[in-house]
Amino acid sequence: MISKFQNLIDLNDYPVSWWDELIELGKKIKKNPEEYAHKCDGKIMGTLFYEPSTRTQMSFQTAMLRLGGRVIGFDNPETSSVAKGENLKDTTKIVSSYADIMVMRNPLEGSAKAAALTADCPIINAGDGKHLHPTQTLTDLLTLSEKKGRLGGLTVGVCGDLINGRTVHSLLKALSCYPDNTFVLISTKELRLPSYIKSILKATNSKYIEVESLEEAMPMLDVLYMTRIQKERFASEIEYLSQKDIYILDNRKLSLAKKDLIVLHPLPRVDEIAVEVDDDPRALYFEQAKNGVFIRMALVLTMIGNTNPQVLLKGKTHAGVCCKNPKCITNHEQYLPKNFIGNGDTLECEYCDERLLRE
Repeated sequence: MISKFQNLIDLNDYPVSWWDELIELGKKIKKNPEEYAHKCDGKIMGTLFYEPSTRTQMSFQTAMLRLGGRVIGFDNPETSSVAKGENLKDTTKIVSSYADIMVMRNPLEGSAKAAALTADCPIINAGDGKHLHPTQTLTDLLTLSEKKGRLGGLTVGVCGDLINGRTVHSLLKALSCYPDNTFVLISTKELRLPSYIKSILKATNSKYIEVESLEEAMPMLDVLYMTRIQKERFASEIEYLSQKDIYILDNRKLSLAKKDLIVLHPLPRVDEIAVEVDDDPRALYFEQAKNGVFIRMALVLTMIGNTNPQVLLKGKTHAGVCCKNPKCITNHEQYLPKNFIGNGDTLECEYCDERLLRE
């Protein structure tokens, strides 16, 4: 199926050159924001946040307001017709007819792509379940480009909830496209990176190792990307508590690191970075969050009004085959075509990237 618009569902739908142009535009906006103050006069952004958000939602709203536009939407589906049982298609179809661009966060994986199939304006994915978070990745790339001067030749450690962390998934997919990056995956066995992301790292010939000790990893890193253990993704309180306090970055651990290490975090933090670390010049997570406004301003300017058609579904349906991921949007919105890539024994869901072995 083809969308009438260019959408940002997955950053990897676009070439690296497109990312680099966006990053450079973000830097220009950061240096001279007043030059862009009226670029979106008369334009409206719709923000549909089915999950809680502080930075992503407010940075998008701030970005649109700083560009001269206006914002409509909701930050709690219970205050909308979703509470009455309205499906995703109807909600997004209506709001997209009111807005010039729409930003959506939803707990179901593949939801942004599903919305883009029928929307009447460009859709930006602000996080779909534990799947992807492309605009956080653009924020991360802008920060890395500014502070390190490059996006290749880095040893990047990602620590914490790697199985559920959509920010980690998006970042690793993106950085694997730049040359000579090495990844240190720091987690417990229970929270290891999903196999489909490891497959992407292998396909790009990216080097990676898996370790369970943060102390062991610290001396080798150029970048440390900390993540919280995501309570909302666990099936039970007991499972969450068993993982909660395993990884905490403090000054003692930071003393093991390089002098030019940079520490990033998509935020919010719970207790995985001690407050004492905030005063270290290597701690850049608050500046990282601020950069989110500038890169999202650049993204809105690039995407708004972009009517170049985009192919969203390239595979096909298979009789009797459904995605096995219970959080996939296709298992909640029954009208959606259940499309898969592949024709052999392995199929991949086009919405959530879940892999299925055919019987």
